[in-house]
Amino acid sequence: MDAVLHALADQSRRTLLEILRDHPASAGELAEAIPIARPGVSRHLRVLREAGLIEVRREAQRRIYSLRPEALIEVDEWLAEYRVLWQSRLDALHTEIARGKKART
Repeated sequence: MDAVLHALADQSRRTLLEILRDHPASAGELAEAIPIARPGVSRHLRVLREAGLIEVRREAQRRIYSLRPEALIEVDEWLAEYRVLWQSRLDALHTEIARGKKART
């Protein structure tokens, strides 16, 4: 999970994942999406690949990258405990808002 969190810590890598969430893309297409030099994009793609977040396949001379959402399962399970905490707080907030509306009427 540490490698995934490290990969997600960078805005450029998150941007690449957002693109790949919608559709597979070539390295060239991904490089056009972020304002850094291609070698930097390649390094970001390597980090994402090593974290298991993306996979690559060759099509002739091109490399096509695609998202591996299953790599996010462990992070999602870890975050679930925090979601429960926030949900109870949001439920309490909703209750207080409803009480405030009742008091005003």
